[in-house]
Amino acid sequence: MMQLIESTKEMFRDSRFLRKALMIACPVALQGMLNTVVNLVDTLMIGTLGATAIAAVGLANKVFFVFSLLVFGIVSGAGILAAQFWGSGDVKNIRKVLGLSILLALGGALFFAVPAIACPQAVMRIFTTSRDSMELGAKYLRIAALTYPFIALTNVYVAMLRAVNRVVFPVIGSCIAIVINICLNYVLIFGKFGAPALGVAGAAVATLIARVIEVCLMLTYVYTRKMPIACGFSGLFGWPSAFVKTFVLTSAPVIANEFMWGLGTTMYSLAYGRMGDNAVAAVTIAMTIQDIVFVLFQGLSAATAVILGNEMGAGHLERAEEYAANFFRLLFLLSAAGMVIVLMIRGPILSIYQISPEVKEDAARCLLTFALFLPAKMYNLICIVGVLRSGGDTKMCLFLDTSGVWCIGIPLAFLGGLVFRFPIYVVYGMVMLEEVYKSALGYWRYRQKKWLRNLAAEI
Repeated sequence: MMQLIESTKEMFRDSRFLRKALMIACPVALQGMLNTVVNLVDTLMIGTLGATAIAAVGLANKVFFVFSLLVFGIVSGAGILAAQFWGSGDVKNIRKVLGLSILLALGGALFFAVPAIACPQAVMRIFTTSRDSMELGAKYLRIAALTYPFIALTNVYVAMLRAVNRVVFPVIGSCIAIVINICLNYVLIFGKFGAPALGVAGAAVATLIARVIEVCLMLTYVYTRKMPIACGFSGLFGWPSAFVKTFVLTSAPVIANEFMWGLGTTMYSLAYGRMGDNAVAAVTIAMTIQDIVFVLFQGLSAATAVILGNEMGAGHLERAEEYAANFFRLLFLLSAAGMVIVLMIRGPILSIYQISPEVKEDAARCLLTFALFLPAKMYNLICIVGVLRSGGDTKMCLFLDTSGVWCIGIPLAFLGGLVFRFPIYVVYGMVMLEEVYKSALGYWRYRQKKWLRNLAAEI
């Protein structure tokens, strides 16, 4: 214990580390927080339409969830290489990473958008047997799917800007898009100022307009300010075989990781969806509130990946190892704070929702369950997404996430929800046991140090 206290004091004396960590983590966390606020406001506004509306939009957004994880896998894998190239001063290859990422992300967007637009009811039928939820969700999904290409493009540019330590403007762009989204939500959901009352479809239209504006702002910033990633088509394309090989070996496991993990967690929704609209509404509300805390750790994991990647790309492996230990110390402190925050905010926020007492009680218990498992869940985020991926140990990350969801989480979700018919908060707790499994194996892998690699030197 004394050694931990001394090492923590030493970390706080390292002004260089803290400055870089805060410079990246704070804007990323703020951006995530703003997006969470939009989701919270969406849920509150849609909640006035009833539990079925909340369940319908929540289930429709599971398509977006899997899509967003695929894009996150693409930009995470690309970000690993871009951060290391930035550490070695190789701007040319960063632009090549950007071009390949755009191509893959837009391809993924079309893969998900086409069926969601062409046959939304068939897609909704995967998630629920409730006819009302199916019809409402289909109205929302057909419009929301149009946002996918714009979201893909924005995420790619945000990831590349983070890799080159430009993290402030993405927050500004998000702020503008969020204000527009919230205002249009109010106008289009409820039919204010002469607009038609579109209900759940109005929320989708508002999101579409906001996302188009956001990507326009991002591209304008990159090219008018002449950012390092600004270039013409020739700079984005034309990839040497050695580059493509390294990109595939690094990124393919990350893409597969996020897609398989996202598909697996969507299977949870299949179990929840068959437990009734009230169960889906409770867990949807709980997840929206827990995201308020989750974004703090997203910022920390983003800072971990970028800073460690920069150091390893520059050949500073010992410093990268020291910084990794520092991030775990910060994680320990933030986890304690996160548990307290969840327990403090769950009551006041739930009181705002216009839902039945049963749904409110189930949501409160889901949040209590999340607080209990929070340290393990956030350790996995920092270890897998931050530390292991930063050095290209992506195959192990794929194994950890995929085996946790498919071998532990999914069987327990269906056993608890459909066989034993436990309450939603008990099923949610059973699902969270996968985080304990992953944290034990993740720590073992971290101690092996196979993630300490200079990928930029291997091309």
